[in-house]
Amino acid sequence: MKTKALVVIDIQNDITKHYRDIVDNINAAIEWAVNEGMHVVYIKHNNITASTRTFKPGTHGEELVSELKVVSDNIFVKTKSNALTSEEFATFIAENGITEFYIAGADATACVKSTCFNMRKAGYTVHVISDCVTSYDLKKLSEMLAYYADKGCEVGTLAEFQNAGWKAALTTQED
Repeated sequence: MKTKALVVIDIQNDITKHYRDIVDNINAAIEWAVNEGMHVVYIKHNNITASTRTFKPGTHGEELVSELKVVSDNIFVKTKSNALTSEEFATFIAENGITEFYIAGADATACVKSTCFNMRKAGYTVHVISDCVTSYDLKKLSEMLAYYADKGCEVGTLAEFQNAGWKAALTTQED
């Protein structure tokens, strides 16, 4: 049973700042996750307040960006910053026994932050792929990566996580 998932948060058309800087890295992470036998999950944000101009349900703005590699039908919608508030996503986690998450997406100071915090609070293992996360305010990105680590998340680049798996496999072979 697959107990790990890559979660791609809010890479949607209304994320206008900086997602293009990381979308190639996210696509590489998606390929890695598929090769590792992980679930690949996409989280979309919907603003349901009447006065909103972004992430409106049923609009072009709430759709996943066209550059993003979509390899599964595991697409869940949230209306709050924490992805675990999506009942469908929470059910998917429970039904599949997922206990370990690799996180990519936007925004590091909002939805990614809230999701990571709440996943750790719930007892999950959380890895933040630092070169697959962005923010509206890039000056706060290093502060946010330190925050994730302080909350018990493992923070590393995609290459570091890929190499960790390779090293673990090599160690197992040597034993």
